[in-house]
Amino acid sequence: MITLPGQLSIRTIHGRNGDFNVGRLATNIGDFVVKNAELDQYAEGKYEGDFAIAEIRPSSYNANGRMVIEIRALLGGMTLSNIDALSRDEANRLSPQEVDPIDEEATLPAKPDAQAKAKPRSPRDPLIDTTPFGREPAASLEDPADAEDAELFGPLWPLGEIVKLDATVDRRVLRQQRDRLGALGYEFEPLSQDWHLAKT
Repeated sequence: MITLPGQLSIRTIHGRNGDFNVGRLATNIGDFVVKNAELDQYAEGKYEGDFAIAEIRPSSYNANGRMVIEIRALLGGMTLSNIDALSRDEANRLSPQEVDPIDEEATLPAKPDAQAKAKPRSPRDPLIDTTPFGREPAASLEDPADAEDAELFGPLWPLGEIVKLDATVDRRVLRQQRDRLGALGYEFEPLSQDWHLAKT
C-alpha cells in the first residue's frame, strides 16, 4: 500500500439501483478511477487529502454499445483536509454514463459465501437461548421499525450519536444504511468520515 497526496473528485449518478458515486483521483503519479463502496456516502465535490492506495489495476466494462477500459485505484483509506464544489466542467469530465458498481459486480462470477452455507440457529437453540429451564423467554418489546433498523445495521445497532458505517458490507446494504441514516436525522461529515446526529 502506498499513500499519496491528491484530489478526489466525486460525482453522483442517478442509476436504477439508486444514487451512486464515482470518483477520479488525481495524484502526482497519474489519474485513477475510484469506485470504492464508501464513496456512496459522500456529497458531490472535490476532496483534497492523503490517499492510501491498496491496488492499481486495469478494468473494463460495456456501456451504451461501447467498451470502456480504465485504470482503477482501490483505496485502503484516506485522510481529507479540504472540500470544494465541482465546477460544471469538472462534473462533465466525470462521465455520467458510468455503470453502477452493483451491476458490474452482478456480472462477475459468484464467490462461494461461507455465511450462506451456515444454517441459521433457532432462537430456542441451547447454545443461544439463555432462558432458565422451565421458563418462557420474555416477549420482545421492540418497535417493528426498531427491529428493521436492528437488522439493517447489525452490530452497529443501537445507533449512537456518531456512526461509522462498515464499507465491507454489501453495496446495496451500505446504500440502504446511508439513506436510513439521512431519514433518522444524521448528517455525513466527510473530514471525519462518519455520520453525526444533527442537533435540533
